[in-house]
Amino acid sequence: MLSAEELTITNIRKELDRISSQMMQLIQKYSLDATNALEIIPVARRKISDPKDYIRFLELSLEGRILGEAAEALEKATVKNGD
Repeated sequence: MLSAEELTITNIRKELDRISSQMMQLIQKYSLDATNALEIIPVARRKISDPKDYIRFLELSLEGRILGEAAEALEKATVKNGD
């Protein structure tokens, strides 16, 4: 996870790319086939057999969510300060 000093749009995008890559590996490994975002946790709970992989899946999900929100806040602040 990035430190407060490292929170730039560029760094966040790089970190999100890393997270996405790891998530895709888990999605492919366990053939996770949720049709929408609301179903992904129950599908993962049912299909991921290794507890370590399930915990990692949850960690990646949370990290992605937090970083996405941080990027959104930075973009809003940048647009607001650029006016």
